Amino acid sequence: MSGFSERRRRERALAAALAGRSPDDRRGYIRSLVLNYVATWVVLAITIALTPGIYAEYLGVVPLAALLFSLLAPFVQDLLARFALLFGWVGAVLLAVFANAIVIDIILQITPGMVVGSFWETFLASWIYALVASVVTWLFSVNSRDYLLVHAARMSMRSMPTETFDEPGVLFLQLDGVPAPVLQWHVKAGNVPTISRWLRDGSHRMDAWVAALPSTTPVSQAGILHGNNDNIPAFRWYEKETGQLVVANHPPDAALIESRISDGKGLLADDGVSISNLFSGDAAISLLTMSGMKQPKEGLGPSTSYAAFFTHPAGFVRAVVLSMAEMVKELYQARQQRTRGIEPRIDRHGSYVLLRAATNVLLRDLNTALVVEAMMRGSKAVYVDYVDYDEIAHHAGVVRRESTDALFGLDRVVASLERVAKSGVMPRPYEIVLVSDHGQSQGATFLQRYGLSLQEFIEELMGESDTTSAVSDIEGWGPVNVLIGQLSAQGSVTGRVAQAATRNRDAESALGPLAADKEAAQVEPGDERPALAVVGSGNLGGIWFPRLEGRQTVRQIEEVYPGLLAAVVAHPGVSFAAVMTESGPVVIGPAGTLDLRTGVVTGEDPLAPFEEHARADLLRITEFSNAPDIYLNSLFDESRDEVAAFEELVGCHGGLGGWQTQPMIVHPSEWQIDPNLTDREGRLYGAPNVYRQFVRWLEDLGHRQNLR
Repeated sequence: MSGFSERRRRERALAAALAGRSPDDRRGYIRSLVLNYVATWVVLAITIALTPGIYAEYLGVVPLAALLFSLLAPFVQDLLARFALLFGWVGAVLLAVFANAIVIDIILQITPGMVVGSFWETFLASWIYALVASVVTWLFSVNSRDYLLVHAARMSMRSMPTETFDEPGVLFLQLDGVPAPVLQWHVKAGNVPTISRWLRDGSHRMDAWVAALPSTTPVSQAGILHGNNDNIPAFRWYEKETGQLVVANHPPDAALIESRISDGKGLLADDGVSISNLFSGDAAISLLTMSGMKQPKEGLGPSTSYAAFFTHPAGFVRAVVLSMAEMVKELYQARQQRTRGIEPRIDRHGSYVLLRAATNVLLRDLNTALVVEAMMRGSKAVYVDYVDYDEIAHHAGVVRRESTDALFGLDRVVASLERVAKSGVMPRPYEIVLVSDHGQSQGATFLQRYGLSLQEFIEELMGESDTTSAVSDIEGWGPVNVLIGQLSAQGSVTGRVAQAATRNRDAESALGPLAADKEAAQVEPGDERPALAVVGSGNLGGIWFPRLEGRQTVRQIEEVYPGLLAAVVAHPGVSFAAVMTESGPVVIGPAGTLDLRTGVVTGEDPLAPFEEHARADLLRITEFSNAPDIYLNSLFDESRDEVAAFEELVGCHGGLGGWQTQPMIVHPSEWQIDPNLTDREGRLYGAPNVYRQFVRWLEDLGHRQNLR
């Protein structure tokens, strides 16, 4: 069989799998072709009717144009995508804006009886086409994302290995921030049909695991991908040694963190691919990975699926149209919360409207296309982070409609990838593992409850105003800054154009609040450091005294700021403070103390409301070399499972209380959990143990022979 015929066979098999039918179902195949042709006919007819300067001279022109479009468009799109690969990836983005217009213009120009005006009229037609196609495919129950996946796979087929492998690969799909109780509820309700089917038919099982403190993405991903999350005291922290604020989703800082934790044996070290993560897991290929910005030209790589995404009508143009719809939906849903008086809630406006569109539409589809490309390459393991639920839950709430809709959308992504994995066209079979890196807890923020931010509260107690703080919402800006950093770091002509367009922005700079936070903490050599640095990571707070050398003990803090600790823990918004003494770390609450090393309680146990792992977690992180002088945990309302974030987020994670330390794993049923890695309740304890478990599963499949 010729190479072209084999690619066509594989393409048909993949399209059949995504449509849920057998590759040998000729009747279904013909029905699919007819349905697609009718949909194209309808979309073209509406587009031509709405676009000035384009019209048909007689009745049969539009069906003829639709036929030519169905036959020729895939070939033109392939040519455009391969052309895009000759340029920097910015060139692919620029081509994306015009690719659909080029395809439509070519088809209409060669259609007899079709009158076409200027190219700019065709350009307008391309966007009308995308808008109408989004509506029509929804009405016809056609998933345009599946068309994109077929196109991405077609683009990757030329580079597929000729050999096949019996050894299965593994897709690790991180559903960022999904708490185990939330997923359990929706499985019971049947709202996530793919995951529900897995669990009901017994192919998979779901286990909760414990996200040890701090319950944040960098801590968990470092543990899961590298088996080591030492000296990561929060999502962001102040380092006295250098006088710098370290932020995990700032590319240079992510690279710094990875350099500290990587031993070359990460989860993805054996022919793995890292997609949209903070860290690489020592993968040979890292796409849109934060720490990969240390090699920005390779940060996106020579990705055919990337080109496919940006040059296919179901890719970039569709994503732009749906992103605008997502922004409208966000504005409506935020207004609904206000008019209905839903509490707790936060203001949802400004940049978040754009961030929601980016995470829930563009990045979701791009990540999925990149996963398909990795599968076509036959990669042994792929780890990808879908941030959809996490970003929305931060702003809308943990179990609010907006958040659960995002979870339902992720279930549809899982369904598409499952069908791709079972299509029979991949070089190897694939198993799928779902994992969340932490959960989320809900509640009105510290500022909303008490009228003061954490920084303002501590400043008031200390009588200081020379302080720096980092309590703004920055997590969602990470992926955006990766894209911008990679864009401006290219050495091509398009890269230089991008640098000018972004005012020479590079990997050292960032959009959003992060830039202001980093600048505020920056101290030039010889300048005096601020008296205080206050950092919020969800409802976990960190306080450093930058002018006081070394880790400060209770006695030393009392000497400089008498009564400060007592006043802090007496505040109703604080459940406890964790600090160092000459004999070791202790937890101080409003009515008692706990020695973390000995377990001796004086008065009332400050950790009584929390899970039993709280003491071990705090003992470990308070002894980090870069831990804050004072750790704070917000209030925890046990009756409502509510906390009070030190950032302006209604859903948060980082500290103790509620579901934030309760993530989940969904894995094939025959893959057993090692009891030596679990707590008393049989849950994997801590992200490094999740890494160890994942590595053992990979070894059981025959992977990592050269890493033992």
